[in-house]
Amino acid sequence: MKSVTDRFGRWLGPYAALWITLIVGGILVITLTLLGAEVYDSVVDQKGVSGLDEPALELAKQYRTPWLDSAVTAFTNIGGGIGMPILASILVAWLIYVSRSWRPLILVGGAAAVSVTATTVGKTLLGRTRPDHIDAVPPFEFSPSFPSGHTLNTTVVIGVVVYLVCLQVRTRRLRVAAITAGSVFIIAMGFSRVFLGHHWMTDVMAAWLLGLAWVGMVILAHRLFHVIRRREHAGPAPTFEHPAHLPDKELPDAGGGAGSRGGKAASG
Repeated sequence: MKSVTDRFGRWLGPYAALWITLIVGGILVITLTLLGAEVYDSVVDQKGVSGLDEPALELAKQYRTPWLDSAVTAFTNIGGGIGMPILASILVAWLIYVSRSWRPLILVGGAAAVSVTATTVGKTLLGRTRPDHIDAVPPFEFSPSFPSGHTLNTTVVIGVVVYLVCLQVRTRRLRVAAITAGSVFIIAMGFSRVFLGHHWMTDVMAAWLLGLAWVGMVILAHRLFHVIRRREHAGPAPTFEHPAHLPDKELPDAGGGAGSRGGKAASG
């Protein structure tokens, strides 16, 4: 009985840290959404921030053409309620395969659930009106404007995926490429919402900030999980230098003691 209890305790320790950090971080992000919406509602008039929102919309309208409108609409649909779940599922399935772990599903799924909740809370609480349909590209959208759900959910999902990808690749060039591609995708998604007249610029900026804050909490939870796991199980934690998918015997020896534990010394 004691053996079973000990094993359960050793398993629960790092996972408890992971879930507690994710839950606390999720509550924090939702609270920030609530507070941000309250402050936003108190300082922004019905026309929005005239010094930023309206000029950004007018600038976007100057560059619209039929073919560009169609291309941007196709791109922005990737971040919607159908496109993003499909893209996230493909990326998570690949990460599960290369890492031989279900943690990508936990991290991406949990992060996305909080971002969707934060979007719903913000829209319901503030109820900000989108730009007029006369200034937007069809098909039109009718839900409240603040924050931009496409931008927030894309920031969270792609941000967490990029972090997990960086744990799997070996070279700095590939990591830089992943970070660059993810950043361009997130920024482009936000600007596409303004270009099409579906959101104000401040809706997008708030979504970027909330999304990055939540991604930071998810990464913190993951690192905390592996710190505790390494201490409890004496196993190497996945890092940029120690990819998670490598078996222990192929991992670089940070302490120079692999050979003393029975492992073969690396050749060369």
